[in-house]
Amino acid sequence: MRVGRWLLALCLCAFGLFLTIGGAWLIALGGSWYYLVAGLLSVGSAVALWRRKASATLWFGALFVITLLFTIWESGLDYWGWVPRFALVLVFAIWFSLLLPGLHAGLSRAKAGGITAVLVAAFLVAGGLAFAPHHVTEASNVPTAGDADFTAQTGSSVDGALPSSDWPAYGGNQATDRYTTATQITPDNVKNLQMAWTAQVGEVPTDGRWGVQNTPLKIGDTLYVCGYLNKVAALDAATGKTKWTFDPGVKATSVPYTPSCRSMAYYTDTGAAPQTPVDRATAPATETSTAAANETPAAPATPVAGAAPQACTSRLIMGTLDGRVIELDPQTGKRCSDFGRNGQVDITVDMGKVYHGYVAISSPPAVIRDTIVVGHETVDGQRAFGPAGVTKAYDVHTGKLKWAWDAADPENTAPRDHDDAYKRGSPDVWTSFTGDDTLGMVYLPVGNASGDYYSSSRTPAEKKYSPSLTALDIETGKPVWTFQNTHNDVWDYDPGASPTLVDYPQKDGTRVPAILFPTKNGEIYVLNRKTGKPLFGVEERPAPQGGYEPSERSKTQPFSKFATVAQPELTPAKTWGLTPIDQLVCRIQYQQADYRGEFTPPSVKHPIIDYPSYNGGIDWGGVALDPARGLIIANYNDMANYNKLVTRAKANALGWHAKDVINDPHADAQAEGAGDPQAGLPVAVDVNAGWQLKYTGMLCTEPPYGGIRAIDIRTGRTVWDRPFGTARKNGPWGISSGLPINIGTPNNGGSVVTKSGLIFIAAATDDLLHAIDINTGKTLWTAPLPAGGQAMPMIYEQNGREYVVITATGHHFMKTKRGNDVVAYALPQR
Repeated sequence: MRVGRWLLALCLCAFGLFLTIGGAWLIALGGSWYYLVAGLLSVGSAVALWRRKASATLWFGALFVITLLFTIWESGLDYWGWVPRFALVLVFAIWFSLLLPGLHAGLSRAKAGGITAVLVAAFLVAGGLAFAPHHVTEASNVPTAGDADFTAQTGSSVDGALPSSDWPAYGGNQATDRYTTATQITPDNVKNLQMAWTAQVGEVPTDGRWGVQNTPLKIGDTLYVCGYLNKVAALDAATGKTKWTFDPGVKATSVPYTPSCRSMAYYTDTGAAPQTPVDRATAPATETSTAAANETPAAPATPVAGAAPQACTSRLIMGTLDGRVIELDPQTGKRCSDFGRNGQVDITVDMGKVYHGYVAISSPPAVIRDTIVVGHETVDGQRAFGPAGVTKAYDVHTGKLKWAWDAADPENTAPRDHDDAYKRGSPDVWTSFTGDDTLGMVYLPVGNASGDYYSSSRTPAEKKYSPSLTALDIETGKPVWTFQNTHNDVWDYDPGASPTLVDYPQKDGTRVPAILFPTKNGEIYVLNRKTGKPLFGVEERPAPQGGYEPSERSKTQPFSKFATVAQPELTPAKTWGLTPIDQLVCRIQYQQADYRGEFTPPSVKHPIIDYPSYNGGIDWGGVALDPARGLIIANYNDMANYNKLVTRAKANALGWHAKDVINDPHADAQAEGAGDPQAGLPVAVDVNAGWQLKYTGMLCTEPPYGGIRAIDIRTGRTVWDRPFGTARKNGPWGISSGLPINIGTPNNGGSVVTKSGLIFIAAATDDLLHAIDINTGKTLWTAPLPAGGQAMPMIYEQNGREYVVITATGHHFMKTKRGNDVVAYALPQR
């Protein structure tokens, strides 16, 4: 009893001193008085307890009651709000109750035991409530299948129709619906899914950057998968057996932020049947390229000795991390020699100085009519005037450059053939995009110029076209329309999601061609894809002013009248932690920062809370569309960043200099924006992605950190919304809790929807593949993955059997397990 009393006294004293000092600091910053009061009561209780005074009970009782009242006042019925405020104090109370007989001679052990029992019961009930769903919007007025057909009519190409047996494009079809008409797996039998086969493609990265994020293509009886360093494998769709492999010779020094190969593209000549690869045993040996990334443009690879010219009627098209576009014969894995030189073109030939990892094709090319359109990522945060972000278009048969579109010079699309032909550091198109064969347009989510957090150096054209969704004429590359999602962006709100095409049926039988444009800050815009005009309206709202470049800040910013997944503004009460200690640290940081809502301008004087952050809405995973029900399925993040601009002099003193090689195999990759030099600009930037505490890694904002929502495409109404992702692989200091608590985790990677009414998605940090009922949002089935599932699943049928396939390679930013696995699930064979 004596030892227990002394230990509790020491714990309460340390706890109280921290709260007293931190609470006084918080009051000086204009924050809550609770922590100072709680700290003093805790210290008073500790002193009395150490001296074995009965008054310890009064001190601690006051702490307990004040904490309870404070929790009710700030959090109400919000369960996650109770955790940091009350859980630790409740643990202290249980411990204190065990010591009561030694403090009060007249108190029997039975009565003290009764108090302990009540407190323990309260703790157990509170712990049990963690497993109940919180922050849920239950389903209401769910549209039924067949009410209308919102399928976009984009033409008769191989990816023009809704997929069923095949999966010929990244998003399933040209419209990027991420939807299949397959119906074998249903909400009733999904519980019976089992692993059908697994395969490994490429190697597992050993350095600090991983995350291939690949969604395979399926044509005929073959799956085409892209792995680490763009190594491609053709797999038997029924067994996962390898048919052929292709290695383009990409080096690890070419890896930019991540070694992403989100997908590839497929093209077949009009009238030609899709070709089916032959078995590896009878196929010719696959070529292996020796081309590698260089600071100067790489020379085209020389033909392999003895290789016969290979003209292709069907083409598998890939972009590489070192800036090449390669066409392969889907049947053999050999290069299509009629394309470019030895089956490839190099997008860097007119970009001048190109550093390792600065120009990478991490998202799939898009084929519209007979034109390949290729964007690339230009690594953020290093050099403000690095390689250009120009988007290029090639003839799909010959590789001839047809046009090149640069946001810094948008009307001049004629091909150029000299060094530095385009403005250095101009906005890139790093994410996936789509087009419309019928309208003859390609729709580009245009990013920012290389200095994401500084705008004064941008040209008028760059300020018009970035960040935006811009439609180009596929024949000329000339802009048809542009819609800007953020004015003069300095928050890294470049669009990450591929747009989705949809047609709105009218009463007179006509159809309005539309495009869904989801954004990082959570806004979902619906535009006429022919004209770019909003179909549901856009409201320009006043935006905070000031910051480092006050004259540059737009007076207003656009908000969608259709739908948003953005949450209400942060308040001090929404700061979080597992205990009052880490919550207090976060509250102090909140008070130290400038935060006046979304679009608070960055500053060198103090940090800002950037909420939603660049990973705070809908990122590259995009949305899925059920065109029969008219439902948009959007998984999203709800996280803040804690940003500060750093003067050039301070950045130099800290050793923040632009890298010539982005991927350092001996160092862990930092989150994007962490200590970025932005060389060539007056300021660098330091981004605390997710607003994490340095020592625990926990986020400073309250859960949930991610969700999934069904939205009625007719009105933008939320049909249901639920937190998405469990805590089984998450915890302080990176320790997995193992708990299936649906806390709602950060998630990157999209979903796929079936006609039978299922949503398949991994994306979260729990390393699970989830099957969700589209009518309720409830999870019906999960399966553990061998590595993180930061990729979009795909679905196909083969030999009468429906398969759900996902690549599991993890992601360094999400801190999920790395791997090189392809996993297929199916119902048991009878």
